[in-house]
Formats: sequence, structure tokens, C-alpha cells
Amino acid sequence: MQHTPLLEADRALAHESQAFWSIFLLAFVLLFVVVLLAKLVGIHWRELLPGAEDAKSMAQGVKAAVYTFMSHII
Repeated sequence: MQHTPLLEADRALAHESQAFWSIFLLAFVLLFVVVLLAKLVGIHWRELLPGAEDAKSMAQGVKAAVYTFMSHII
């Protein structure tokens, strides 16, 4: 049988993509809960999250913080 490295590389990318989105979702949910709790307490949450200083909404701020966090771990 012929060796097909392209197919093996494609499978590896799919697995890495699944891992990326799993980490992204976990971090997003965790940081979103932190932001909600900070809003309830009355803390300025944009100062807590790196990359969220110029965000217009909570979701944008959390997304920016997650991407900043992920750029440090990947």
C-alpha cells in the first residue's frame, strides 16, 4: 500500500484544531464567569483581563483575553 503523508498531516491538523477549540472554549467560559462576577461586585473587569482594555462589549473583551492567553501557552 502506498504511503500517503498528506492524509496523515490532514488528520493531525484536525486533532490539533479540536484541541485548540477545546482550550478556547474552556478558557472563554472560565474568563466569562470571572467577568460576570467582577461586574456583580463592581470591579472594573477590563483592567483584569489582558487585551480587553479597548473592548466594546463583555464578549469582545473575553475573546480578546482568551486569544492573548492562548498566544502565551501555544
